[in-house]
Amino acid sequence: MTCLSDIDLATLHQHRLEERFSYKLAWSGTGHHQTQYNDLLVRHIASLKRQRIIQNKANVASTKARDQNTANENLASSPGSQQTKSEEETDDGYFDSTTRRRRSGTWPRTRSLNAPSPFQQFGPCGRIMKNSAMVMQIQDPASQRLTWYKPPLTVLVIKKKDSQVLLPFVQLVEWLVQEKHMVVWVESAVLEDKLLRDDVKLEAESAKFRQVHGDYAGVRARFLALRDMLVTFKDGRDDLTDRIDFIVCLGGDGTLLYASQLFQQSVPPVMAFYLGSLGFLTPFQCDNFQEQVTNVLEGHAALTLRSRLSCSIHRKGERRKESLLATASGSNLLKPNLHRQLNHMDLNNGPSWSLKANNNNTPNNSILVLNEVVINRGPSPYLSNIDIFLDGKYITSVQGDGLIVSTPTGSTAYAAAAGASMIHPSVPAILVTPICPHSLSFRPIVVPAGVELKISISPDSRNTSRVSFDGRNDQELNHGDSLRVTTSIYPVPSICSQDQISDWFDSLAEGLHWNVRKRQKCLDELSDLTTSGSEDRLDEFDNLKIEA
Repeated sequence: MTCLSDIDLATLHQHRLEERFSYKLAWSGTGHHQTQYNDLLVRHIASLKRQRIIQNKANVASTKARDQNTANENLASSPGSQQTKSEEETDDGYFDSTTRRRRSGTWPRTRSLNAPSPFQQFGPCGRIMKNSAMVMQIQDPASQRLTWYKPPLTVLVIKKKDSQVLLPFVQLVEWLVQEKHMVVWVESAVLEDKLLRDDVKLEAESAKFRQVHGDYAGVRARFLALRDMLVTFKDGRDDLTDRIDFIVCLGGDGTLLYASQLFQQSVPPVMAFYLGSLGFLTPFQCDNFQEQVTNVLEGHAALTLRSRLSCSIHRKGERRKESLLATASGSNLLKPNLHRQLNHMDLNNGPSWSLKANNNNTPNNSILVLNEVVINRGPSPYLSNIDIFLDGKYITSVQGDGLIVSTPTGSTAYAAAAGASMIHPSVPAILVTPICPHSLSFRPIVVPAGVELKISISPDSRNTSRVSFDGRNDQELNHGDSLRVTTSIYPVPSICSQDQISDWFDSLAEGLHWNVRKRQKCLDELSDLTTSGSEDRLDEFDNLKIEA
């Protein structure tokens, strides 16, 4: 694979800017990219003005009467004409403020993001059988907007472990506490950050740390003034369910995954600011966070409901234990032999599920993941041999390095690296992607979001497998164990910077450089020759190429 240099990427990005400009698409980037787009916009407006001046000169030269020309000049110098001219110049600029607002997706959509309801009669006789129990109304994702039925009071601020995030973090917390009078929750590890403490023994630290510690003296002083006003929690110990009204993430995509892991049931609205490396799930910039957070607190924001997967591991012998309990359910007392069998199974097999992060007592002892659950061969040199069942029906076996079961949000993560398609997060689906399958015909598949996938180790597999959830909680999957995956009823409500469509495609363009290439040049001389229809001129052109 050829790696592009920074100069090549800059050139390709310039072509992307010109492409978006030629198709009259507004650019929502910031920083250097926004400056390039603004320069392109200025050049375009200047070109329109030059064309208007040339046209005016031609009109003036074509007039026959000098008196009429003088009258036109006087009319052009009047205030009314100046106002008309300014209005015309404003109209000529395609990307004015109104168009930008219209292009950003804040206007009412005329089409639903959901597919149209299918016509239920087929031919003169056939139709879908009515079943009132299976009718479900689905809201249009484009109409999903945040509203507060009572003012939010508590906010959880999650930041990445990076010194460059400290200043935006302190500024945000200070503004939330002093201006918005909100109760701010932070992780207890934030208070233990050495750059935010004054009781650090600097003589025991390196010279570089002492320099950085001194550079953040002002930030540290501002934070220490707010420290006693903050509420702390510890992951794995404190339950945040129904305690947080609003979440703000400062960092990369990992902060959003961490927020999803903290809330294993209902998740408060999440507002993610880009302060990381990729920032595919973080659409907001920290330049004017006061205005953006205020808009969200007032309820003026679109939402993307990012579905999550509910995953549960069923250990070997669990079904045998359930059958023994069912057998003994008819009597109040367990028979001695059944009692001994149950104790033996508990000692040998242990609990059917153990997760350190699962502190919220989720239903069926499951864990919810935002990106994907990965089954791989671990350190074993042998291929993984994994059986896949869909709603109890055997589908296929995976012979390779493993399997990825991901949400539409996770389709742009590990699954994309494994060759899967990228799915918009508003599409209800589950993506099944093999990892390096030992088969040329095994392609990734997309299944309906409502199915239940059962994944187990094949009986003839040479080794066990490892399973991880959003890159965490790695566990071993033994023979006889099974992993069951389905879509959870608790999505992650991610707040949009613009709207569901614009945010996603901007992330594809900015984060992954999706479909970035140099534009094909248009035909000039060759186009004139081919459209003339003269075979002699084409032959002459070929002869010139041969002689050259």
